[in-house]
Formats: sequence, structure tokens, C-alpha cells
Amino acid sequence: MGMDFEHNTLGQRVLFGTGKAASNLAAEVARRGARSVMMISSASEAARLAGVTDAIEVALHYEDVAPHVPVEKAEKARAAAAAHGIDLLVSAGGGSTTGLAKAIALTMRLPIIAIPTTYAGSEATNVWGMTEASRKTTGVDEAVLPATVIYDAELSLGLPVELSMASGLNALAHCVDSMWGPRADPINAAFAAEGIRALNLALPAIRTDPRDVEGRERALYGAYMAAVAFASAGSGMHHKICHVLGGAYNLPHAQTHTIILPHVLAFNAPFAPDAEDRIAAAFGATTALGGLSALRETLNAPTALKDYGLPEESIPEAARLILPAIPASNPREVTAEALENLLRNAHAGSLP
Repeated sequence: MGMDFEHNTLGQRVLFGTGKAASNLAAEVARRGARSVMMISSASEAARLAGVTDAIEVALHYEDVAPHVPVEKAEKARAAAAAHGIDLLVSAGGGSTTGLAKAIALTMRLPIIAIPTTYAGSEATNVWGMTEASRKTTGVDEAVLPATVIYDAELSLGLPVELSMASGLNALAHCVDSMWGPRADPINAAFAAEGIRALNLALPAIRTDPRDVEGRERALYGAYMAAVAFASAGSGMHHKICHVLGGAYNLPHAQTHTIILPHVLAFNAPFAPDAEDRIAAAFGATTALGGLSALRETLNAPTALKDYGLPEESIPEAARLILPAIPASNPREVTAEALENLLRNAHAGSLP
């Protein structure tokens, strides 16, 4: 990778501390002088995280959250925010929760405080996404970047092991895709490599002991590094595939990323030697795919899209939908035939 590049770093406040979410949130709300706060979380997360909001006054608790942010739910949430005169959004939960807050901020230009409980990484990016008529649209807007992110490993202890593994591998996908995203450069590659290193240590520790706070802390740190790299480098081939599959066929976000990742890595790595070397070194492995495969085996990661509802007969259509979205900067030429082959392997669980 040459040293002739332009790099943009997003401005954001990050508060990291186990057991400190409530106090950090109260301090941030006070610092911003917010008068009317909208708390966004799913019903299950709201019950689990009630103590986090004890020290602040919440004007509206909002729980109508759904994966891939359907446009009609975004419009409903915006109307509710307007009706309550909201001037600050607080999202607590995973990527769907953060995504809904971003959808509101996109049109209402309200600041967001994000409290992630998974490793989705959306809290550290200026990327938004919404789904309408089975098609997911994504975009970039500085207004959707959360102003503050509050990380607290205690809040992720309740994340089930299987979802923790899928969410962590989703974060790892951010790292890998950042190596050849349309704005890839040596700085975001360094963030991505550190994210891989941290997640490669954290996820097996969580698998062994889901209550391992140090493992949870390391996973949140790795997810943040991954998201910062991804926000800078932009969506590469992997994410374009997953966004289409999620929006068109309502596949679960984290599991889809987990399944697609080794196939994209095997497809691109031979044509991106610098990325191959960086990824392999971050895993402490001889090859990038070997490192990823060893981690996936340790975690018993999902392997087949057929297990999550993708109809085999939809594969040609999916390939046609994906092809125009693949960045021209991808290190290897992508054809409809190549995408179909990749998707058929991912559908069947035939690992590269």
C-alpha cells in the first residue's frame, strides 16, 4: 500500500468503563443541557438496562425497534420524537437500535448518545441504512454519527453466547472489508489489524466463559477499532453483499456477515497481498483465511445461508442485485457468475 493517500478521522467522544454506563450517561446528558430525552431500546433491552437511565429524566421511552430499520418504523419514530419536542436521542442496544436513532437523526439533525450492548459497531460510523419494499438503502451523513459512545462491558454480559460470536465475527468483517474498501489507506488498515487482533483474543475467551468481563471489554474495544476502520475505508464487497441479502431476504444481520466473510476473503485475498499479510499477521497465522478458519472453528460459527432462510432459487436474483453495488476499487474483478458461485457455496455451507 503506497503512502500517497487522504485520510479522514471522524470526531466523536468515547467513554469506556465497566460499571460506569449510568454515571457516564448522566454526566453527558447534563453536559449537553438536554431538556427532552428520547430513550430508544428494544423491550427486552429496556427492562435489562432500566438502571442505566435512573439518574436522568426521560421524556419518551421508545421500543418499536426492528432489524434493517424499515422506513415505516423510522417515520413513526420521527413523528414521536417531534411530538415530544426531543432534543437528544439515547440508543441502548445493538445495531438495530442504533440504526433507528440514526434514521431519526438523519432528518431531524438531533445528537445521539449510543450505548452499545453488542459488537455491531454502528455506533462509531456515519453510515445509515433503511429498508423499503425489501430493498436496503445505505448512505453517509455526518448527522448520524453518534456524538458520544458509552461502552460498559457489564451491559454485554447478558448477550447470549451464540449471538456474541456472530456479533463479534460481524465486527471482524468490518476489519477485513476495511482492507480493500473504496477509501482504504494505511491508517484505517492499522485500526483494522488491531481490531482483528483484539477480537481474535476476545471471542474465544467469551466462548469459554460468557461472564468473562475482560473478554467482553476486549471485544467492545475490538468492535470499536473495527468500526472506526470501516467508517474511514467505506463499504467493500463483503458489506455490499450482506446489505442486499439482509434487505431483500430479511436475513439476520450478524449471522449473514459471519457466513459470507470467509468466502469474500478467499475471493479477494490472492489479489490483495498487502491485505493478506496484514490479516494473517493480526491472526498470528500463516495465511489470512487460515487464521479466520481457525477462529471460526473454535467459535463453532454458522456456515450456511440455507439455515437462515435464503431460498436457493433466489441466488441468481441476489447476484444481479449485488453486482452493481460492488465498488470499482475491489482488488479482483467481480462478475455475476462469480457472485452466484460465492452465494451457492455460502448457501450450502461449503467453506473455502
